[in-house]
Amino acid sequence: MSLRIALLGLLTVSGPASGYDLTKLFESSINNAWQARHSQIYPELNKMAADGLITVEEEGPRGRKTYAITDEGAHELRTWLIEKGPTRSYRSEGVLRAFLLPTLEPHEAAALLRAEAASYGVRLAELEAIRAAKSSWKEPGFGHYALDLGIRQTRLMQDWAEETAAEIEGSTRS
Repeated sequence: MSLRIALLGLLTVSGPASGYDLTKLFESSINNAWQARHSQIYPELNKMAADGLITVEEEGPRGRKTYAITDEGAHELRTWLIEKGPTRSYRSEGVLRAFLLPTLEPHEAAALLRAEAASYGVRLAELEAIRAAKSSWKEPGFGHYALDLGIRQTRLMQDWAEETAAEIEGSTRS
């Protein structure tokens, strides 16, 4: 996924917004799945405007610009969602660490996995708090399905870490 697509999606959902507003919206939503800093967002907005995907609706004091998505930008977002399959290549430090666990002493591997399980537990609590705060929604809103996916993946990773630690600990006792 590109930052460009994420910004087009945010402008579609939020309506016209400044770079600052988009950065704050990004931090409170998409940032849970795709990270970007304001130092990346502002240059990308300028490129998107140059490419005709967004337009500057108004300019305010101190260079503040309010951006809106164009028909061309809406078409690009829709095309990306419908016609372009997601990249299936997967790079994960967590999976790499799982491959390399046998290089550790069993007690070290189990301790590492227990720490990972605790980290996943903290993240799971954060995601479930977000879901609880949005439980008053009558219909699934922006980010609802991504939040559900994130909760399920995090729970799965926490369970895997706990079960694998227990398996390693059990094999050292026998």
